[in-house]
Amino acid sequence: MTEMTKFGFRIKTRGGMVVENLVVQARDQSGAETRIRQIYQHCEILECNTLTPDFRGDGVDLESMISLISKQEESR
Repeated sequence: MTEMTKFGFRIKTRGGMVVENLVVQARDQSGAETRIRQIYQHCEILECNTLTPDFRGDGVDLESMISLISKQEESR
C-alpha cells in the first residue's frame, strides 16, 4: 500500500474567485494537482503546500491510560 500525503492548495477559479485551504490526499504533488484540476476545471493553482501531520503529543494511548488509572487507584 502506497503512503498518501495531504496537500493544501490556494487556487483561482475560472470565474476569478480565490479559494484557499483546499486539501486533497494523493501519492505526490502531481497527483494532487490532477485531482484539484478535475474538481475545479480550468482553475489556476496559485499555491501548493505539503501538509504534515500535527503531532502535539496530546493524544492518549492505552499505556498512558493504564498508568493514569493505576496512579488513581494507588492514591485511594
